[in-house]
Amino acid sequence: MSRTILIVEDYEDARYLMKFLVESYGYQVIEAVDGLEAIESIKEPLPDLVLMDISMPNMDGLTATKAIRKLDGASQIPIIAVTAHGKQFYQRAIEAGCNALINKPVDFDNLKVLLNQYLRQ
Repeated sequence: MSRTILIVEDYEDARYLMKFLVESYGYQVIEAVDGLEAIESIKEPLPDLVLMDISMPNMDGLTATKAIRKLDGASQIPIIAVTAHGKQFYQRAIEAGCNALINKPVDFDNLKVLLNQYLRQ
């Protein structure tokens, strides 16, 4: 059974590239363009992991992560923050409920390692 990853990213080009690469690793992808859409997308079926952009319109990734953590069944889903703001957001991401942080531009070798770490078959 293939694992499903929710990619939350407001920039279409970045979302498309991440989707292409994540699918090339053998995972299925659900997409959301902001935090509000992420919360709706996560309800059913639950994804196995979330790649959450931090800076987005309508609802930022940290606020969305806090809301997701309160949903039934979603408290244990790994959430990896994705940000261009650097490591200074690491502590804020962890406090919001993220499990890890990866910087933009995304190093896709590091991304693959993180996905494998959190989605061990």
